[in-house]
Amino acid sequence: MEIDFREIDPKLRYKLLISTVIPRPIALVSTRGSEGTDNIAPFSFFNVFGEDPPLVVLGLQAKEPGSLKDTTRNIHITNEFVIHLVDTPMAEAMNNCAIDFPKNISEFDIVGLTRAECRHVNVKRIKEAPVALECRRTIMLQLNETRDLCIGEVIYMHIKEGIIDPNTMRINLDEYDVVARLFGDLYASLGKPYPLKRLTHKEWLTKQEIN
Repeated sequence: MEIDFREIDPKLRYKLLISTVIPRPIALVSTRGSEGTDNIAPFSFFNVFGEDPPLVVLGLQAKEPGSLKDTTRNIHITNEFVIHLVDTPMAEAMNNCAIDFPKNISEFDIVGLTRAECRHVNVKRIKEAPVALECRRTIMLQLNETRDLCIGEVIYMHIKEGIIDPNTMRINLDEYDVVARLFGDLYASLGKPYPLKRLTHKEWLTKQEIN
């Protein structure tokens, strides 16, 4: 099957992309509005983009042309946001944060998540989140009337106790029950991981000779 993306409707492009590029991490993003309201919203067009500088990328979509979502508007105004990774115990609350609540109502007060202080940004983080990344906007690109691309720098990380070994700085996957986004109403757990060793060229040649 061959599909020319230049010849199909954006809604179909969206359907094809989100159902094939899986699993995707979920960014549960908290921001603060100019009037002081704490906002939380989930985004599945998200990933880490590098370590020097430590960058994250968010794909932000408007409700309709000219109507920014609260997250996009707040980042434009304050340049600050917090990205939380989502685990199984907070998955339902994350999903409820996608409800289109009135602008003056904070998701913190509706879905059962707890405010916690950040160290370097004037945004509340989610206490229950296994990982929270305090971020400052590096650049915001408006790609069209409904799509913005936000690149932010991670300046501080909060990690729930037991997930990272403080001596080796290695992650304990048994304690990190992270949830991934699929498509439609579907989400997924990591499942059982398996190793694939990265070979040197010499090791690869030796393996070919053996086989």
